[in-house]
Amino acid sequence: MTDLQRPATRPADPRFSSGPCKKHPGWSLQNFDDASLGRSHRAAIGKSRLKEAIDRTHALLGLPADYRVGIVPASDTGAYEMAMWTMLGARPVTMLAWESFGAGWVTDAVKQLNLDATVMTADYGQLPDLSAVAFDGDVCFTWNGTTSGVRVPDGDWIPADRAGLTLCDATSACFAMDLPWDKLDVTTFSWQKVLGGEGAHGVIILSPRAVERLETYTPAWPLPKIFRLTKGGKLIEGIFSGATINTPSMLCVEDYLKALDWAEATGRDGLISRAEDSARAIWDFCDAKDWIANLAEDPATRSTTSVCLKFTEAGLPDDFAKRVAKRLEGEGVALDIASYRDAPPGLRIWCGSTVDPADVAALMPWIDWAYQTERAAG
Repeated sequence: MTDLQRPATRPADPRFSSGPCKKHPGWSLQNFDDASLGRSHRAAIGKSRLKEAIDRTHALLGLPADYRVGIVPASDTGAYEMAMWTMLGARPVTMLAWESFGAGWVTDAVKQLNLDATVMTADYGQLPDLSAVAFDGDVCFTWNGTTSGVRVPDGDWIPADRAGLTLCDATSACFAMDLPWDKLDVTTFSWQKVLGGEGAHGVIILSPRAVERLETYTPAWPLPKIFRLTKGGKLIEGIFSGATINTPSMLCVEDYLKALDWAEATGRDGLISRAEDSARAIWDFCDAKDWIANLAEDPATRSTTSVCLKFTEAGLPDDFAKRVAKRLEGEGVALDIASYRDAPPGLRIWCGSTVDPADVAALMPWIDWAYQTERAAG
């Protein structure tokens, strides 16, 4: 675009934030007239709505019948730390990290829990050598690196006969990627990601092997109340049937139930396809340009939700990517797409299932325009 003319087509919705993420199509505050607000979460109606959220999550994700789902405090962070604090220490542990959130779990294991962990890391854009992971102990990892746009390609690297547990942070993968549940013992996510729910609540999914660990192992460190999943050596079953550890926001629960309405109508395969279609529009755009590329170096590891890009032209100013993002926001065509603060400079475009693939496609010419405009500005 040498004439620097603005593209004629604009995204219908400019919200491409990686969290909280875009609300699902058709969302409106007017849809909450029948919400169970102002009622106790311990009342029959509150418990029934929480249990409904649990049961429908279980069904939509296609979980094995004997897997348990619980709603817990503090978003995905709370759910994952709950798993680490209650289950790690029984066996050796390997921590995998290739972006900021995985690095945070390493800090928790090594500096907070003081575990003698094996730490395997990789730079942004890469994965550690998954073939070198030992499964005689526990393994902690993110399925999809939200801040790097790099995901594990599949679950083939996880053996079925593993001795330890796998603890998977799947917050930017659940509902948008096909997860091999038989390879995942603990999985966590927040519904504010792929389904565009509100923040503050996390979801924890436990396999029977994870439940066995909880009921047969007592950590050496004290556990705060919001992390306790057992009482008297037995799983607190109420957490997995609608009795939450502390008071949840029933407005957030109702919002999630509305998101599930849309997600069920779209179907699990449809949710995955929407994310893939959006991501492919960006990949095709990058393939046609010599100045922008996917941060993920191996195409097999490219995220289909948090698509992270880098500008490849030499000599660009250090703040070039931020200037491009700011220009796009100023035009009202893309909000919140600057790379994460700990990540390399670039763009991060959320392509989760609530985002319309047509909006992602419409954004691509605007990125071209913003790049060319900023280059011309010097």
